[in-house]
Amino acid sequence: MNYRHIFHAGNFADVFKHIVLTRVIAYMQRKDAAFRVIDTHAGCGVYDLSSERAQKTGEWRTGIARLLAAADTAPADVAELIAPYLNCVRALNEGEAVKLYPGSPKIARMLARKQDRLTALELHAEDFETLHTHFEGDIQVRATNLDGWLAIKSHLPPKERRGVVLVDPPFEVYHEFFNILTALKEGHKRFATGTYLLWYPVKHRKGIAEFREELRASGIPRILDTTLEVRGSGEDVRFDGSGVIVVNPPYTLESELRTILRWLTPVMEMKQGSGNFAVNWIAGE
Repeated sequence: MNYRHIFHAGNFADVFKHIVLTRVIAYMQRKDAAFRVIDTHAGCGVYDLSSERAQKTGEWRTGIARLLAAADTAPADVAELIAPYLNCVRALNEGEAVKLYPGSPKIARMLARKQDRLTALELHAEDFETLHTHFEGDIQVRATNLDGWLAIKSHLPPKERRGVVLVDPPFEVYHEFFNILTALKEGHKRFATGTYLLWYPVKHRKGIAEFREELRASGIPRILDTTLEVRGSGEDVRFDGSGVIVVNPPYTLESELRTILRWLTPVMEMKQGSGNFAVNWIAGE
């Protein structure tokens, strides 16, 4: 496995995915009962955007850096909704300059209450070592060097019986869509009441259409599909946007995403008028 997220940390896809994650966590915390976040492809936990690898691509400059620069222009309702996410980013940095970026497990841990738990799984040896060191001694976190696809069978259902499962694979191979479908079907059999966040790149349009049809045919209810595209599709296969499938979404999430994305899309788009967003139901009740 060659994928290293440090080259992409803090890009527009991270911004979108992590805003969705924070909105789901905020809803889960409306109840006092504990819940567990299971991150199947956890990465390093925290990313140094000043590192040579991050600087090589500089993707964060058109992601989190652009959002921070525009944050003061956000309408009050949008500002309130994205505040938990931005608070996590700002807590790791001084002023508005961003040097460190929190990955999904770090965000989940920063938002966790004393009763909440995090399971962070990472297969890449070097990334896992960084992840494990970061959370070492934290009794609310269990970091495991394990293939995230195996976690669906071995970690569900969580003992808390409430949970969020984040599946965020690297998409180094085309059949990741199949892996996601297989994991969701297996996970839903074991933990039908869990909330699943399944990230995918808007890149191979034919594959995405087939993926959505397979989700529709799965018989799993309550599947919300949301996308943020920073540019329109072209003749070449390229990374045009980011999508998140949410199974068992909070009832508030659809309207929250429409509010956020209406403002966020012009902020993230590559050039004026090139971006778009969608929030659609693949399956209802």
